[in-house]
Amino acid sequence: MKYGGIEFGGTKIICAIADDYGIIDRLMIPTTVVEDCLRISLDYFEEKGISSLGIGSFGPVDLDKSSGTYGYITTTPKTGWNNTNLVGFFKQLNIPIGFDTDVNAACLGEIKYGAGKGFENVIYGTIGTGIGFGVYLNSKLVHGLMHPETGHMILKKHDCDEGFVGPCPYHDSCLETLASGLSIEKRWHKKASDLYNKKEVWKLEAYYIGQALCNCVMCYSPEIIILGGGVMHKPGLVELIRKEVLKNLNGYIKKKEILENIDNYIVLPGLLDDSGIVGSIELGKMELKK
Repeated sequence: MKYGGIEFGGTKIICAIADDYGIIDRLMIPTTVVEDCLRISLDYFEEKGISSLGIGSFGPVDLDKSSGTYGYITTTPKTGWNNTNLVGFFKQLNIPIGFDTDVNAACLGEIKYGAGKGFENVIYGTIGTGIGFGVYLNSKLVHGLMHPETGHMILKKHDCDEGFVGPCPYHDSCLETLASGLSIEKRWHKKASDLYNKKEVWKLEAYYIGQALCNCVMCYSPEIIILGGGVMHKPGLVELIRKEVLKNLNGYIKKKEILENIDNYIVLPGLLDDSGIVGSIELGKMELKK
């Protein structure tokens, strides 16, 4: 049997085909004009004989199956992608379609095959072009009024950032506007990958991500936190983040997993950059089983 998956990211879209043993083919598309991206993706899957399709998408998205806009990307800051009916478009394939946020998909991928395997309470954060967090509590991906939007939690700005206007059009001090790849580029006038030797860049990143993870520990009580995305490719960043989390918690959470073993509590993905596409495929397989 063959299964399809699509990971819609802010910079690129990944389409993939898997069999019962893993991914056997994939296609990467730049995230540009909606109509072009959807057409190319549909063309890729047609005639492939897939039994299901899983879609993990940047958001916000509508996950309420009773809603008239179920399966849509809704109020995204991504230009041109507002009110895009993803699930409706791919119904042309006439197969079961699973749908969730890209970060919930990545979280699912890590739970099934990566660093989250064996845990019932997991946070997965993508720190990339944008920022989003997938949340898995009591062995279920979290959906509620909509879905967790941890990337838009409001943080305390560093003194050096007073006056900085980040890329988020909705908030002036959320995690995404202060620590995303777009934020780094806007603040330092270079891409993150060109700033690896600038210590001040990564200290500031850790300052903001450390605040956010402290909040996640307090609110969600995860057993493990996994951090992926392009920004996390910077060597040494995860170590700086762990130190900031410990500083912010200030001994309040007296659990050995944090106080004695934080290197195994805040970790990088076991699936490297494949967490999202692997999890997207799993979303489709789950829908097929239903």
